[in-house]
Amino acid sequence: DKRGKEYRPRLGRVRSDGWRDRVRVRMVKGQAPEQWELHASGLAHSFHAHSCRVRVLKPGRLELDFVHSDPLAAPIALPDRAKESAVDLKRVVIGRTESGRPWRLRLLGTHVLNVGVSGAGKGSLLWSVINALAPAIKSGAVRLYGIDPKGGMELGQAPELFHRVVFDNGEKAVTMLEDIATEVKRRAESYRGLRRTWTAETGDPFLLLVIDELADVVAYQTDKGLRERAARALQAITSQGRAPGVCVLGLLQDPRKEIVPFRHLFSTRVAMRLDEPAQVDMVLGDGVRQRGAAAHEISEHVPGVAWIKEDGKREPVRARAFHVTDDDLAALVAYVTDRTPVPAPVPFVVEGATA
Repeated sequence: DKRGKEYRPRLGRVRSDGWRDRVRVRMVKGQAPEQWELHASGLAHSFHAHSCRVRVLKPGRLELDFVHSDPLAAPIALPDRAKESAVDLKRVVIGRTESGRPWRLRLLGTHVLNVGVSGAGKGSLLWSVINALAPAIKSGAVRLYGIDPKGGMELGQAPELFHRVVFDNGEKAVTMLEDIATEVKRRAESYRGLRRTWTAETGDPFLLLVIDELADVVAYQTDKGLRERAARALQAITSQGRAPGVCVLGLLQDPRKEIVPFRHLFSTRVAMRLDEPAQVDMVLGDGVRQRGAAAHEISEHVPGVAWIKEDGKREPVRARAFHVTDDDLAALVAYVTDRTPVPAPVPFVVEGATA
């Protein structure tokens, strides 16, 4: 001010987690978190860190994460299925968080939207979920439905795991969606007055609907009639299906609202590598990027790394899904179908080229 008095941010508690240092800061009056975000790179270099995340704790208070190493840099192998306990649909383990804890994804009572650019590792999450559900799929307690508009490039790797699967976005896909929407209404009517939510005691299997590219079904379909039917059915499933034991796992590249206008019905949202900072808020919700969820900064060298935001939980979580190989998929199909696993073909070299 005119008297030459200096105002500086005040440092608070400092903690170290080994791979990161957490520093709490009280901002100077008039400062905004965006100003700190703009200088995050400089702060990281000043503290000899690889990166700096700026998280808002409450008005006027920040916490700076100075990241020195990435605990999720290496792929995470699938755990031994023999050591797994019974499937818990509220806590399905599909990877590991950066704090070293299991990444537990809730399926019962929610829908999951997974958004990321091509090559971000959405398939890792998809197959990690299905692998974790394998014992329940085998027993019939969980039933998988799938739509892969890309002709089966993803779900076609293990179609035996699905009760019904369609490899386009045409009439068959729309009919499947309408059949599931009808099943949702049937269950809701049969549960009325008896129970408020699905349990295994109902005798109905838990239904997981996997849509590998959601936009192809509700936005890019050129037939207006099919597109509108698909959108109506999906909105019915996502708005009414949670209590009757139906979960939608939607995979998507373009998070704009005009592509999926009912994305707010997905109460669990997963952001893998994105192109722009604005897309983080599109996927995870307004203000989540201010709490450190920098999905636009995820490296292309770590597929499967994501930021996760669940409704009802304030803080986003960073985690990495298990790495699922072709041999893992072969073993998964063999386990569910009781067949002898067929190993993936080994590439061979001809005149210096891989064939």
